[in-house]
Amino acid sequence: MIEVSQRASLAVRAGFDTPERRARVAEVLAQIDASGVHSVRVAFVDQHGTVRGKTIAASLAHKVFANGAGITSALLMKDTGQNNVYPVWSPGAGLGADWLTGAGDVIMMPDPSTFRVLPWAPGTGWVLSDLVTPAGQPVGLSTRGLCSAAAADLAGVGYRLKAGLEIEFHLYRVVDHHLDVADTPSAADRFDVAHTHPGYVYLAEQRFDQIEPALEPIRSGLTKLGCPPRSLEVELGPSQVELTFEPLEACEAADLAVIVRLAIKQIAHRHGFHATFMARPTFARSFSSGWHLHQSLVDDAGENLFVPDADGAALSSLGEHYLAGLLAHAAESCLLTTPTVTGYKRYRAESLAPDRVAWGHQHRGAMVRVVGTGGDPATHLENRVGDSAANPYLYVASQMVSGLAGIAAQAAPPPISEDAYAPEAGARLPRTLGAAIEVFAAGKLYRDIFGDDVVDYLVTLKQAEWARCMATVTDWEQREYFDLF
Repeated sequence: MIEVSQRASLAVRAGFDTPERRARVAEVLAQIDASGVHSVRVAFVDQHGTVRGKTIAASLAHKVFANGAGITSALLMKDTGQNNVYPVWSPGAGLGADWLTGAGDVIMMPDPSTFRVLPWAPGTGWVLSDLVTPAGQPVGLSTRGLCSAAAADLAGVGYRLKAGLEIEFHLYRVVDHHLDVADTPSAADRFDVAHTHPGYVYLAEQRFDQIEPALEPIRSGLTKLGCPPRSLEVELGPSQVELTFEPLEACEAADLAVIVRLAIKQIAHRHGFHATFMARPTFARSFSSGWHLHQSLVDDAGENLFVPDADGAALSSLGEHYLAGLLAHAAESCLLTTPTVTGYKRYRAESLAPDRVAWGHQHRGAMVRVVGTGGDPATHLENRVGDSAANPYLYVASQMVSGLAGIAAQAAPPPISEDAYAPEAGARLPRTLGAAIEVFAAGKLYRDIFGDDVVDYLVTLKQAEWARCMATVTDWEQREYFDLF
């Protein structure tokens, strides 16, 4: 029988030890006992949105809820290629924090409200964590912490963000594994894949039926996990699908995105498939995947504050201010909404993805689409800018930060353009990750809200990624120049 620890020393020192948390921890420990869980995966989300962590024996769960689980802080210093961007062995690891020296520990403090038993991994529990230092101080670089802080700022002026996920990905059948000791770390070099549906007939039931056997374990697993999809659709591209989910509070929606992406990839792998949230795989005739974030503000009673308060208006005045903030800071936010090199290859005219900072009413070519007509109580905004691979906490936080800036400034959105791809519709979104880095680094909004340390940290990591990309000779360059010159 697992007992709740009476000496939750780090939980106390870090400010996590509340009556509500103690009660929830007790419930989780009882659930572990009752369900025969033998192992618990203690996880956190790194700066890129990747889930990392360690697996502990279930008999130690009470100790981890009390004192956390230590992991190397070097995980915070890596780019997407798993290279250490910061000097982890030098004093302060290049970030001026003594506790980071020598890849010192960072502590995962589990959030019991996120605990789940994984239906695809019998006897395995999973819990998401916040990060603290060994002394119990919050880790300022924690992206989950940044999202929580942005939600608190919004709540401080009486609003809460409700966000609904609409996320696209590609689901391929693995046809040949060829992993041996000579293989590179890249998954692309470890197996070959085939399409699960041929695409090019958008929303065709026949296409859906072709992929349904591959999607059913995912749908079933998500439902058992407490994350039932609202809808499942085939997209236009071969092997491309989309799932949508009911709206949740801001940070809960970000948590949902984390576990949904994790579940999809792990369930797919166990059934002989490969799911990727990469924006645009290199396979011929592939289509780009995006992440549309549906959003509205509500008050403490849950009342939708975006419902128009004037005849003929698309949004309430508050909604217009929030929208104006999203648009005004769209380019500066791109590093958070679209953090990968490939994500910028979505931004093309006439592609059902935005390429300009524009908005429209029910316009699927605009960056932000107003959904709802005639005082619809479900009136909301759909931001179509996001990369499916975005860190959920940074994406959601960027919406709250930029939207709140628009509210504070009482800003008005620019006029609607009937053609969201026309030059006059709005400024171009950054064309490359390199351009997005420059705009983010030079911007003021996130330096004011996140602080220089966080902004410079994110910029340094993404600069390393961009530099490696620019130093790599691509297949396009090889085809274009090898024979010609």
